[in-house]
Amino acid sequence: MDKDHVSAFASGEPNTAYPQYFTGQSYLKMLTKGKIPVANVTFEPGCRNHWHIHHKGGQILLCVGGVGYYQEWGQPARRLVPGDVVEIAPEVKHWHGAAPDSWFSHIAIEVPAEGSSNEWCEEVSDEEYKKAVK
Repeated sequence: MDKDHVSAFASGEPNTAYPQYFTGQSYLKMLTKGKIPVANVTFEPGCRNHWHIHHKGGQILLCVGGVGYYQEWGQPARRLVPGDVVEIAPEVKHWHGAAPDSWFSHIAIEVPAEGSSNEWCEEVSDEEYKKAVK
């Protein structure tokens, strides 16, 4: 499997818009241009985003390829496979990304809300990541 064969959705180009918030290489393909941002985000094996919070809005992840993980602050990580859906409520600190040995792709849908924003927090350390995905 490689970035172009993770799912039926195009993986896009290297994520040059937000690389400072990822450990490893991710790819971004915007699927909509309207009021509700929808993107396919593809992660190389071991890639994950930093801890972050969606203020006021929220996010929905539709898992479409490979194996990944989602973790909320203070909770065990959840293994993700195609067909899984993650509903992320506003104000929940979390991260998501690929398993160490698999590409991973999800469709990210930003839940619109007046005054919504994203707050990027600290990196998910290698130690945290290894503990989460064991």
